[in-house]
Amino acid sequence: MAKGGWVYLMADRYRGAIYIGVTADLAARIHQHRTGDGSDFVKRYGLHRLVYAEHHERIEDAIAREKAMKKWRRIWKIRLIEEQNPDWLDRFGNIL
Repeated sequence: MAKGGWVYLMADRYRGAIYIGVTADLAARIHQHRTGDGSDFVKRYGLHRLVYAEHHERIEDAIAREKAMKKWRRIWKIRLIEEQNPDWLDRFGNIL
């Protein structure tokens, strides 16, 4: 896997609950979420779909992007997801 970091969004269903996270190892982090060892929010709301991810060359840039996106309005997050994934499908296999 390339160095740097990932900003990713997970959801439970089409236009459902959305979680924004950042990680240096996307595959490991998604595995943690799916086995219940990730964030409490993801576990509580059953967020199992990786609906969006973007890679950054530097982890610091990924962290800054995550912080900015967490301040966004919900509709902006939905628009970002639907530009690349209009059906909110699990994109895990397509991104790695």
